Formats: sequence, C-alpha cells, structure tokens
Amino acid sequence: MTFQQKAFIALQYLLPQHLLSRLVGWLAASEIRWLKNSFINFFIDQYEVNMAEARRKSADEFRCFNDFFTRELEDGARPLASGDGVVVSPADGAVSQLGEIRNGRIFQAKGQDYSLTELLGGDSKRAEAFMGGEFATIYLSPKDYHRVHMPVTGTLREVIYVPGDLFSVNKTTAENVPRLFARNERLVAIFDTEHGPMAMVLVGAMIVAAIETVWAGLITPPKRELKVTDFSNPQPITLQQGEEMGRFLLGSTVVLCFGKDTIRWQEGLQADSPLRMGEAVAMATRTEAED
Repeated sequence: MTFQQKAFIALQYLLPQHLLSRLVGWLAASEIRWLKNSFINFFIDQYEVNMAEARRKSADEFRCFNDFFTRELEDGARPLASGDGVVVSPADGAVSQLGEIRNGRIFQAKGQDYSLTELLGGDSKRAEAFMGGEFATIYLSPKDYHRVHMPVTGTLREVIYVPGDLFSVNKTTAENVPRLFARNERLVAIFDTEHGPMAMVLVGAMIVAAIETVWAGLITPPKRELKVTDFSNPQPITLQQGEEMGRFLLGSTVVLCFGKDTIRWQEGLQADSPLRMGEAVAMATRTEAED
C-alpha cells in the first residue's frame, strides 16, 4: 500500500463521517440557483456524465443537485433483457465482487471478508435463507445513473435499517477497511420471489446524503438505531422486474444475495465487469413451483 493510500485510509477513521455527510447533504439539497447550477455543471464536466440519455439535459431544469444526481433517463435508455428466468442488473456500475456465500462469509477483497449475518442486520435466522447462496457487490461510480431497480419481480417481506459508519467505498477501502459493507450504514430489503428469497442491500458511504425507497421515501430514522419493518401484511408491496425500488442521493454500493441453488451468474461476469441496469447478469436455476 502506498503512502497516499495509507494516508487516505487513516483519514477515513479521523474524519467526522456523519457530520461531513450532513454538510454535503445540505449543499446537495440547496435550491439556490447559482450554487446548484455551478455544482451540477462542475460534476458533469469532472466525471464526464452522459447527459444525452437523461430526460432533462441542463442544470437549470433540476431543482437541486440531488434532483440531478437521481435524474431519470429517456424512455428506452435501459431496455430489460428478455427470457424466462433471467436476472437483470439492478443498477449501472461495475461488479466489485461476486460468487458463493461460503461458510456464512462474503468475499470483499483479497484478505478481506465479512459476515452475511452482520450484513443483514445481525439476525441469524434471516441470514439462514442465503447460506451457501450467491452474492454480487455492485459499485456505482459518481458518473453512473443512481436509481436502483428490481433484478426480478419480488414481494417485499421485510426492511431493516442498520446504522453504522460512513467510510468511503472504493477499491482502496474495500482492500483495507475490514468488514466495510457490514459496518457502513445500510438499508436491507428482503423480497420473496419465484426463485426464492432475495436480499437487496443499499450501502451508504461518506458524503452519501441519504437513501430513498419507492415505498417509504427518504430514509431518515429519528435515531441511529437498528429498525426492522415487517411488510408481510394483507396489502403486500410487489415490484415488477425492472421497476425502481430505491435511489442514492450521492452514490455507493448495492449487495445482492440469493439463496442456495437458485441462480447462476452469467459466464464471463467477474470483478470489474461494467454493468448497465437491465442487462442480464444471471439465470434462475429453479422456481418456487419446482420445490
């Protein structure tokens, strides 16, 4: 590890992560015209954001930076892969890691892994359904489209808000911060699908202002404490494949988990593979009807 990387990691532990994120969140929510336009135009130039596919093209059309960051795309910009049993990417980004959940552990980077149970909020019974299953960690870079969509059709069963740290999420921190995704603040959504249970974990990071879901809006728990919400009620929430389920106000990472022997990743999909929302990433190997 270089001196610059060591200094960057040390800074992660020293900075007031939540205070810094709140300050950036205030800036990102500002509707002061000159301020938000300057911020948006700088961001577009700095990260070479492709505005040609965005429904709104200019900084003036966005209410604030957050409105720009979670911009919607033109109709047809992200077509869904077709076929029986296809699992699609929930987001634009790149594969950080993927593979089998072995002995209740998820691979993070060389020499680093973390507990599935811890990732999902500390309940071993909840984690049991995914033991021996498959996971994929998808990193959303600043230039990416930051809405998160359903890989398959699913009915929401349970949502868990897990408080935690706000370390930056990138290759350097993944390789050097133990249990990165299981210690950062995150939102866990458990769905029942025709292929068995699926967990979608939206992981926060430093300067990620907030996470939103389509069923609850902005996730702003009054206290930084674990909160479990049961959605298995007479009026279930079912989201279709490709339908939006949430979004990052400033970006981070999605961790997908599937049960054992339920899906098979596409051949050639590996760490650093680029992804676009809607493209095929896996095929289902069974359905509930076959059980």
